[in-house]
Amino acid sequence: MLFDNLLGWFSVDMGIDLGTCNTLVCVRGEGIVLNEPSVVAVTKGTNKVLQKGNAVGWVAKEMLGKTPGSITAIRPLKDGVISDFEITEAMLAYFIRKVQGRYHFVGPRVVVAVPSGITAVEKRAVLDSAQRAGARRVYLVEEPMAAGIGANLPIVEPTASMIVDIGGGTTEVAIMSLADIAECTSVRVAGDDMDEAIINHMKKTYNLMAGEQTAERIKIEIGSAAQIGEETTIEVRGRDMISGLPRKLVVTSEEIRDCLQEPVSAIVNTVTRTLERAEPELAADLVDNGVMIAGGGSLLRGIDKVIAGATGLDVRVADDPMTCVARGTSIYLENIEEWRMSMENDLDEL
Repeated sequence: MLFDNLLGWFSVDMGIDLGTCNTLVCVRGEGIVLNEPSVVAVTKGTNKVLQKGNAVGWVAKEMLGKTPGSITAIRPLKDGVISDFEITEAMLAYFIRKVQGRYHFVGPRVVVAVPSGITAVEKRAVLDSAQRAGARRVYLVEEPMAAGIGANLPIVEPTASMIVDIGGGTTEVAIMSLADIAECTSVRVAGDDMDEAIINHMKKTYNLMAGEQTAERIKIEIGSAAQIGEETTIEVRGRDMISGLPRKLVVTSEEIRDCLQEPVSAIVNTVTRTLERAEPELAADLVDNGVMIAGGGSLLRGIDKVIAGATGLDVRVADDPMTCVARGTSIYLENIEEWRMSMENDLDEL
């Protein structure tokens, strides 16, 4: 242990929010130093990362849906867990090298945030990937805990704190007290499902094939869970499914809101189910403490009002909600000795 702490003086220890859509990396004492899409471009038919321009992160995301036959842009995480082990390892190695720089010869200690509902096999895949990518020691922390800490909730106190972390692949709903999770539900419905709902709507309603990046842009610019202000429109471009030719059209915020009802309802139902299972005293605390929502999905207009309407509780969006989990891992790093026992570590445990 003493030797490990000594090595810490010579390594760039980091916390990683390994997300389905984006990966954020923070360094102890420096905060978030990297925020890039979880996308890798590879030579088609192989798992060899395209060398031209270091095709990972932003460079690779620009290629999504636009690659020639010899190149494939891959998102190696699905529903918050690793779907392609080898590509994830290559992506993590690239990010760790980028943050660590060339002149550090001691591998870093790494805290990785993972969904609370993943299996032991999925946890082992994350541990293996991080170690193979160059980490000296790997710790896993559940995303709701990291998000709660990053949102400055009083999770160590004997009172209930509730977090709803809506990411790209999963939504984590947790009630925490005394530095642990009292009740938690993880559902694999989140931002990606909203994008998919928009893509399906364009197909069924307009016979228009829209890409993932187009759907994401529609969600960000005019998407909503409840009516907020005046209705707006956006021009959408894609491929006509009948003629096969490029086409553009205009869609309204009202129809996008309607097509998002299914994933939004699934998230709201997860929140209410978690509340129903809470102990009476914890539920009583939440009447005063309310609910905090975080993650990229919390930026969907009106989702706080929909959750508040379904639960009757005060619902707030965290400050800088997309970075809450990463900031939480940074605080874990700063207090690694104190929190060590609450984190999963070592492959032998799995």
